[in-house]
Amino acid sequence: MLGIAGYEPEWHHDAEALAAVHRHRFVRLIGRKLRSGWLMWDMAERGWFADGPVVLHFGSTQVEITHRKFDECAITWDQIDLNVPIDWYEHFDWRADPTAALRNARGRPLRAVNIIELITVAQWRPRILHGVEFLFEGARLAVYNAMDENGLTDVPEVDLPVHNWRRVHVA
Repeated sequence: MLGIAGYEPEWHHDAEALAAVHRHRFVRLIGRKLRSGWLMWDMAERGWFADGPVVLHFGSTQVEITHRKFDECAITWDQIDLNVPIDWYEHFDWRADPTAALRNARGRPLRAVNIIELITVAQWRPRILHGVEFLFEGARLAVYNAMDENGLTDVPEVDLPVHNWRRVHVA
């Protein structure tokens, strides 16, 4: 997928199911420091290719997160070799910590992981899977659905409107 050798994401749109599938792996990351965060970089456009996965490297393991469509998220583990060139249109590469949100979390121990859902009034979809939240000691990083691509934010958790969001605790 996306010219990334070995990358085979499995998509979820339910926060509880996504948390259950990955809980045992996230529990092992608690207390570990984020070594680096990697983004797929569009060399021609000189910017982040937000359709590509966000890779968070915790030393001996890495977690890869990506969003698509309205509310789908995939989390994979150690599938992406950042040293293998991306074989897609010949102008993509990986960049380490190119955003302030990633740099702010780097080097900090992980305290908790949550899946964030948006609560709606629509009966056909009362909850929408929105993102994966990483709470570090002194920092917050969220990889969220920015309407068919990834978004990153480090807005402090106290600034979130609590009446519109639900956290599903993972680890």
